[in-house]
Order: sequence, then structure tokens, then C-alpha cells
Amino acid sequence: MRLCAFALNDNGRMDLNAPLALLGGLTPAAFMRRHWQKKPLLVRQAWPAAAAPLERAALFELAASDDVESRLVDRRDGRWRVRQGPLARRSLPPIARPHWTLLVQGLDLHVAAARELLERFRFIPDARVDDLMLSWASDGGGVGPHLDDYDVFLIQVQGRRRWRIGRVADASWLEGVPLKILRRFEPEHDWVLEPGDLLYLPPGWGHDGVAEGECMTASAGFRVPSRQGLAREIVQRLAEGDDDSPCRLYRDPRQPAAERPAEIPAPLADFARRAVQRALERAGALERALGEVLSEPKPRVWFEGGAPLRPGQGVVVDAKTRMLYDARHLFVNGESFEAGGRDARLVRRLADARRLDAHDVARLGEGARALIADWVADGWLHGSSS
Repeated sequence: MRLCAFALNDNGRMDLNAPLALLGGLTPAAFMRRHWQKKPLLVRQAWPAAAAPLERAALFELAASDDVESRLVDRRDGRWRVRQGPLARRSLPPIARPHWTLLVQGLDLHVAAARELLERFRFIPDARVDDLMLSWASDGGGVGPHLDDYDVFLIQVQGRRRWRIGRVADASWLEGVPLKILRRFEPEHDWVLEPGDLLYLPPGWGHDGVAEGECMTASAGFRVPSRQGLAREIVQRLAEGDDDSPCRLYRDPRQPAAERPAEIPAPLADFARRAVQRALERAGALERALGEVLSEPKPRVWFEGGAPLRPGQGVVVDAKTRMLYDARHLFVNGESFEAGGRDARLVRRLADARRLDAHDVARLGEGARALIADWVADGWLHGSSS
């Protein structure tokens, strides 16, 4: 059986039926059926040439930046301490001191090598992508036994880390600790990961990773939206829709004098119920709101406009840009756009491939080309010679 690092089909998309070394010889289709959201997978030498996306010194420097999310987790004398970034180099413990960890979130937004690492998992919908986190740990460093509410691929990129994992019967936390550390954790497996090894964990599996000597671990995280959180954000988006109805304001000309003034009038509750129903019944409103929510960039993200798009150029999507689509819309960084016909096919190709060559840019209609030019000016896309 021939194992591929990254196979493309005739349409230039990832071949979902090609065995991948990254998945231990499973095809992406088989992995999603057997393991995704179901059970862990350990793959030895999933990526034999894996290397840290950046060196330790560069990671420490990045952690000091205001636009990067970072944390320092330190355990001394049996006590846990957590500090949120930005973290100046002088505020970090000595490298030789054991039991501390630096975690930097969203590395894919700042480092091309991190983005390339995350690209290897594009058999999972972009709507589920969270980010690529990199953790550096001194000997004995870790964050304690815990569980996550998202899917994660843990890739060892430097040194060794011991992982103990297991299903969790009691999800209660230790009290008086600045981390969500499991009160009771009984591991079922105990593995030491070497550089190039990969461990996939679905949500809800307890895990405890401890560095054996200095080490770096990359974590490709995939968010799991909660029903409550998603509903809240969608309702907020729906409420922003235009409503030119003459009945948009509540009226109560028959409201009698209130004997119980603190009681909410039944007609007002009915008005609120109809308002929500009306918002949901607008054609495509729910789908549009969902796409806008899922394509919203992460916090601390901003864009810098670049040079105007020149004739004969293609475009590439900026690493910070989130771009999704459905049957009727294209969603870019929390905004929605309608497209049809050839324009729709081409912008979907842009979203899937994260680039569009000059020939295809020239085939776009006038309105779509104007939008592309605006997105380049905003820094969402960049001109490309290819």
C-alpha cells in the first residue's frame, strides 16, 4: 500500500480515499468513519520529518506580542500558577528550571510553517477549524490531567512527551487551582511520543501530557460549537437584519390599567415570539447568520491593506481570513455575499484552494472582480503572480 503525505485528486482537491501516513495508513474517509468524535488514534511516525514551526527563541519572542494569545503554566512547590500574555522574555522562568510550560495559541495566523501544518488536516471542514497551538515545556512541564470540549491532533515536533489518556467518569475539577484539573483521573493508556508521532483525541477524553526533557508539541484544534453559544450568536445576527415592516414597533392600544404592574403582558410576549419567528422565516436568514458566525475571525485579529490588485495577477487568501460558503452565499470574515453561476463556482474554488490564479480572476464578472479588489485592499486577500 502506497502511503501519501498529501494526495490530490483530478480536481486539485485532497483525495479522501488515498491512504495517508499522517493517519497511520488510514484514508481520510476511513479516519472520519472510525475515529472522528469516536475514539483516539495513536500514529507512530505519522510525520517523520516533522519539525517545530519555529525555534524556541522565536516562540518566546512571539509570546511577548500584544496580538498573540499566550499563557505561562508553572508548577512550583506543588502549587500551580498561570499567567496570561503578553509575556516578556524576562518574565519567563529559566529554561533549565523544570515544571513550566509556555503555550502560544493561533500560531497559524502568524507563522507560515504552522499554517502548512494545519493544512494537512483539511479533510475536516474549515468551519470546525480553531487554530494551531504550540507548547514549549521544560522537563516535567505540563498542564495537569484535563479534558477538552474540542477535537485535537497532538503532534510531537521536538523532544519527548509522555501522554496518559482515558475516559472520564468524574468530570469534576480540583478546587482552588487556576486550571481545570481533573479531580480523579484513571488513565487507560500510557504512551511516550517521539518527534513525528501523532495522537488524536476526541472531545471528552481525559489526557495528561508531561515533558520528558525539553520538548515542543503542536496541537491542531477543531472547535465544537455548543448549542447554546451558537443559538445566541445566530439570534444576535438575525436581529441585525433589516425590518421595514410597519409593525416593527410594539403597539398596545388596548392595554388596560395594570393591577399587577410587574407582570409581563401576554401580548408583549406574543410580539417577541412572532419577532423571532419572523426573523427565522426570512429566506436564507438562518443559513446566512450561521455562515457569518462561523467565518468570524478570532479575537485579536486585524488586517493590513496591501498593494492594489494589478491586471494579470491571481489572489491568495490571507492566513487570518476565514472563508466559507453554502449553496447561496460566500462568507468572508463574518460578512456574507451572494453569488451565482460562474462567479459562485470560482469564489468557491478560491475558498477551497485558498488561492485563485490570474486566468480565473479574469473570468469573474465585473461585480465579483470589484469585490476581490476590495478584499485585497482590506488585506483579506493578496495579489499573486501565479
